[in-house]
Amino acid sequence: MDSSSLHADDRWFLNTAARQIHQEQLQRAELFNGRAAMLGFLIGVLTEALTGQGILHQIGLGALLSQG
Repeated sequence: MDSSSLHADDRWFLNTAARQIHQEQLQRAELFNGRAAMLGFLIGVLTEALTGQGILHQIGLGALLSQG
């Protein structure tokens, strides 16, 4: 079925459904990104507590702190 054979109501329905699906995908992606960021931060804090090195040292940017 091509778009030229669709009625206006059909096109509206398809466009609305596509927007809703896209919005739901964005919400799931944002939820996943937020959870991944929280997990990464928690791992960094726990590693800092266990090793005594700050997060910048852990990722190799400790030299920036000693320059200041």
